[in-house]
Amino acid sequence: MFSKEQSTLLRKEFWTSFGKSFPRKWILYNTKIKGVSFKFVADRKKAMVVLDLEHPDKIANELLFEQLLSLKNILERDYKLTILFDGEYELDSGKKIHRIYQLHQSKFSIYNKQTWKECYLFYLESMSKFESFFEDYKDYINQSIS
Repeated sequence: MFSKEQSTLLRKEFWTSFGKSFPRKWILYNTKIKGVSFKFVADRKKAMVVLDLEHPDKIANELLFEQLLSLKNILERDYKLTILFDGEYELDSGKKIHRIYQLHQSKFSIYNKQTWKECYLFYLESMSKFESFFEDYKDYINQSIS
């Protein structure tokens, strides 16, 4: 077990090392669609790249989710991503959101440095493909709430 301070330092080292290893400007919160953001997630048991839908208007949020769900086959076939769609994803805070994500399939823990390199390569490949898909279909996705 790690102390809270050790855990904080290790997490900071993980993200700093990722940024230095793969310096690149990611889309993340700059999707230009309200309530839509990409994120990297890493904890003691899993790593994933995610697209979170948290539009303040519930109907718009549903429409965004359905629009993206309609593109699932394209994501899998053309971008070679195995994406999971969760319309009731519960965050640690208890808030429920729509989350679209790809889970890192290898054993991973943010507290095990030996798993970091493979995770970084997963992030690079998966997020690059996910962002490429998003850029290609952003107008189509956005039309659901325009």
